[in-house]
Amino acid sequence: MPNLLLELRSEEIPARMQRKAAGDLKKLVTDALVEAGLSYEGAREYWTPRRLALDIHGLTARSADVREERKGPRTDANEKAIEGFLRGAGLSSVSEAQVVSDPKKGDFYVAVISKPGRATEEIVTDVMPGIIRDFPWPKSMRWGKASSKPGALRWVRPLQSIVCTFGPEHEETTIIPFEIDGITASNITYGHRFHAPEAITVRRFDDYAANLEKAKVILDAERRKDIILHDARDIAFANGLELVEDEGLLEEVSGLVEWPQVLMGSFEEDYLSIPSEIIRLTIKTNQKCFVTRASGSETLSNKFILVSNIQASDSGKEIVHGNGKVVRARLSDALHFWKRDQGNLPDLEMLSASAAKFGLDINKPLDQRMAKLDALDVTFHAKLGTQGARVARIRALAKQLADITGADAALTDRAAVLAKADLRTEAVGEFPELQGLMGRKYAVLQGEDASVAAAIEDHYKPQGPSDRVPEDRVAITIALADKLDTLIGFWAIDEKPTGSKDPFALRRAALGVVRILLERRIRLPLLATTRDDDLLSFFHDRLKVYLRDQGARHDLIDAVLTSDADDLLMVARRVEALTAFITSEDGKNLLAGTKRATQLLAAEEKKGTVIADGVSQALLSLDAEKELFVAISSASKDASEAVAREDFRSAMEALSKLRGPVDRFFEDVLVNDEDAAIRANRLALLRLIREATGTVADFSKISG
Repeated sequence: MPNLLLELRSEEIPARMQRKAAGDLKKLVTDALVEAGLSYEGAREYWTPRRLALDIHGLTARSADVREERKGPRTDANEKAIEGFLRGAGLSSVSEAQVVSDPKKGDFYVAVISKPGRATEEIVTDVMPGIIRDFPWPKSMRWGKASSKPGALRWVRPLQSIVCTFGPEHEETTIIPFEIDGITASNITYGHRFHAPEAITVRRFDDYAANLEKAKVILDAERRKDIILHDARDIAFANGLELVEDEGLLEEVSGLVEWPQVLMGSFEEDYLSIPSEIIRLTIKTNQKCFVTRASGSETLSNKFILVSNIQASDSGKEIVHGNGKVVRARLSDALHFWKRDQGNLPDLEMLSASAAKFGLDINKPLDQRMAKLDALDVTFHAKLGTQGARVARIRALAKQLADITGADAALTDRAAVLAKADLRTEAVGEFPELQGLMGRKYAVLQGEDASVAAAIEDHYKPQGPSDRVPEDRVAITIALADKLDTLIGFWAIDEKPTGSKDPFALRRAALGVVRILLERRIRLPLLATTRDDDLLSFFHDRLKVYLRDQGARHDLIDAVLTSDADDLLMVARRVEALTAFITSEDGKNLLAGTKRATQLLAAEEKKGTVIADGVSQALLSLDAEKELFVAISSASKDASEAVAREDFRSAMEALSKLRGPVDRFFEDVLVNDEDAAIRANRLALLRLIREATGTVADFSKISG
């Protein structure tokens, strides 16, 4: 079976776009080929900073012939119907159609449409220009003289050449020479920009990848990542250190080089007085370098690891020297920020009103920054006011929540006031990723309580499904207040998430609230806190996502979750108990009997059948219905008491005693008795089953 090799070579593609672009290319090409009637055994995409490549193997040499019979109108149909049929089938007259007789429907026209298969080369030539021209880059550009013409090709960076070869694995391949904006596909590519700029002739993927490697280009991005990671670990180990690994940085750096060369640089140890987080971010953000630390230690060393795209003749000494100069300059700036943030602001006399408003100690640096944040009227959102106003709201909400979380009131208030103070520090101004973390460091330096310092950092958490949840009660309280204020505010101004758009990360905030409540086992009445039914429904959606990710069945969640359920911890506990019960033998059998009872009852209710208001024991004539009535009375009482104690497992156990009586009832009793009074009484008995199980869950929503 033939193979197809495709390469689109350009100037440097931004690292963050490469992986997705290669995947897009694979999907667009393979989808187009399959839609044209071809099939293939496998396909794999590749990418480097200067190329996207695609290897499709086992591709059929041509599409199959297609014969389609399209049924038309009766031969005696009106003229317009026949004309429409002919147009749709591509026929010029009825003489080109066949007439088929049907004993029941009479004679009607049938168009036989035959489409001969097409060579793969023809199909590729047909589909590729459109794929390239309409490629879904997040950002693209035009270039050269043609850029001023309407419809000029746009690409992420100037497209320089295209390779497109096709042929069997062990025979000569052919070039598919499609053309787009003056670039014609060929079998010529180029290696490393500096080490091997000469043209390379390729036939198929195997020699293409091998020749590129000889030309100092490692095509496989995962292999480049592996080389960088292991060489970095080795060079760190050789210097008595260990690499501080960073998957995101590794992905980015592998997209910056085609021939990775790992080197080690250094900076003065005096800079190690800067917090490690600042050093790491400075070196990562500005120079795309990794940091190292002493083996088994959290303290950084003064050695950093860089990845070059050039195999220098001086073993990289000049490259290391140049990177070291930039790193030292950036660390000098960072040290300046760190020291400035610990000193007094120059305009303290202008901050007295804000300091008084929040009870701030104007002699403390972090308090000064909070006063400055308020005094400057820094906007949080145009419709939600300033950051100062937001802090005031969080402070008031945290005061209410502290009664529920059990947090110390004074410490909670202090943490609420200082939580956003580091937004006015120079370190966070330079590195926004450090908000919260820098606040904690500055809080410790000015002698704040450990709970207050922890809350300043942790109130942003969790920021995603893998992020940790705050543990300290003060931190938990501020984290809840921060997220709830965000959600309440944006709901109030009708800025809710729509579809895939969530610019204010409200889904993440709601999921953070859900995780805190469930993982820290907090009972919070959300409806009383938010006073918004629609927002409560939004929390329910996030709760469903969380519980499903934890392995809960969607039908069991739906069986427990009512529209007014605002204690999410209790919902989760009910789902947990129901899951354990419904997988037991008693649970499975009770579910079957209960569903039968509720379905029969629902059908009779829909028909308007009379159902007694209550069960009359005088009308219970059969042993099975008498036994069921006694069992329901007992189980309902026990289950209700267990639910009141929030002991849902015991409630399930109480309901499990209904299994035998329900089974015997349906074996021995005819519900729709001829006597209307007996029928109404037995239906009332079924309603008792529904009400009894309903104290725990709506069994009708459980599948199975």
